[in-house]
Amino acid sequence: MALGGYMPTSRRDFLKVSAVGGAAAAILGFDLAPAYAQLRTLKIARAKETRSLCPYCAVGCGVLIYTIGDGAKNVTPQVVHVEGDPDHPTNRGTLCPKGASLEQDIMNDRRLLKPQVRRPGGTDWEDISWDKAIEEIARKVKDTRDATFIEKDANGATVNRCEGIAFTGGCTDTNEFNMLVVKSMRSLGVVYLENQARV
Repeated sequence: MALGGYMPTSRRDFLKVSAVGGAAAAILGFDLAPAYAQLRTLKIARAKETRSLCPYCAVGCGVLIYTIGDGAKNVTPQVVHVEGDPDHPTNRGTLCPKGASLEQDIMNDRRLLKPQVRRPGGTDWEDISWDKAIEEIARKVKDTRDATFIEKDANGATVNRCEGIAFTGGCTDTNEFNMLVVKSMRSLGVVYLENQARV
């Protein structure tokens, strides 16, 4: 019985019709290559291409991120495709399964878009503003440095070091960013510095 003017179709019937249609197109001489080519390029035809790096491991593979959005003030660009960058010297267009799934991470509706904090003794995460997060981090860094700063060692030599803070850099950090981080950490007296790319 037809519902809403449509005949119910089983999966088997659909496959039969598809096979017959494809055979008819081949017999009658229709060239389907342009249609298939259009189908493949349609997804990113209007998209903006942005080069980036995969954030997962120390390899630092290059990725191409395709977004759709005209750049208007109230339009949020939407990621429609992520692929390996064929011009990148590290991965030459290939991506591991984690890198290939970047689109799912970016477009995930559970992705956090604002800072959260769980207070001591609390069980729930609380949304806070970026200004509040920066203020709290700065306060904790200052308090930790004051509590763990060592001006002189056991022999009386001036060392001016802070042993209560450590910093680990990421594999996708640029050389310029790493230079600024090292200068900042050294100015605090931090001696425990590491980078994921060395691990």
